[in-house]
Amino acid sequence: MKKESSEISTLCPVPRKGVHVVSALRIPKPGEPAIEEQCQVVEEDALTLDIENIGKYTLMWTPTENINGAIGFTDVDGVLGESENPEALALAAGFAYTEGIIRGLSDILTMAVCPDEPGVVKMQLVNPELAAVRRRDVIITSSCGICGKRDIVENNAYGLQSVTDEMRMGEQGFAHLMQQMKEGQQIFQQTGGSHAAAIFSAEGSIFSVAEDLGRHNALDKVIGRHLLEQKSFRNCGVLMSSRLSLEMAVKAVRSGLEVIAAVSAPTSLAIDVADTFGVTLCGFVRGERATVFTHPHRVISR
Repeated sequence: MKKESSEISTLCPVPRKGVHVVSALRIPKPGEPAIEEQCQVVEEDALTLDIENIGKYTLMWTPTENINGAIGFTDVDGVLGESENPEALALAAGFAYTEGIIRGLSDILTMAVCPDEPGVVKMQLVNPELAAVRRRDVIITSSCGICGKRDIVENNAYGLQSVTDEMRMGEQGFAHLMQQMKEGQQIFQQTGGSHAAAIFSAEGSIFSVAEDLGRHNALDKVIGRHLLEQKSFRNCGVLMSSRLSLEMAVKAVRSGLEVIAAVSAPTSLAIDVADTFGVTLCGFVRGERATVFTHPHRVISR
């Protein structure tokens, strides 16, 4: 077994938070000796959201920020701590919002990362008795979220409302937006193992990019960041590096995002949800190319 340390040091820079270095054997060609090398892989960890009087939700996620000291949020003081927009709180708020547990940031009384348990976010709601709770005390994996049948769309079991129809993208297309998101994918650049989501404006500006091993988490993170910054979702869309499933479409609709654009393919139920609730859904967004499945008037001039 051959070890090429000089090649390893060149290909494996010092990893950042969210990246682990592991040993692996690379087979250059069948029949050739295996080469031992160091590989960078995306970190997978558990974050438990403990919502008082509601339940506990364990999310398998990728922490990409170092937590220094206590971080929290109150309805009076806003975000507390060194970070203006801490990732763990963004994911917690985004998940609670896209689950329908809260209707906005004003429904959260307090939220904090436990000093003794950095893998736990505790949340208190202003009126927990008013929360719409569909599931409690569950573990949500990085690859799977809500599963559902067609009657979810037809009977509107999620209680969704149609999004506004204000956004028009003009002629600029998606290429420059996807490039901006790509430049913000630092975890992916080192590991090739993370998904990304980015919220953008009709003018072609990206507000923020979030990465995670789970596509649902990446979307919840970027939505949560938008909430914590108290920005409106009106006249905004979202980019995603993944395929588009039912739950991804539901999260976007619940947030009021008018355009969903993804690198990969949509599922039939994602298209149904987008069509029913007025969202422009685009798949196979690569370079100058895009396939528009629903409500093309926002992105195609006729």
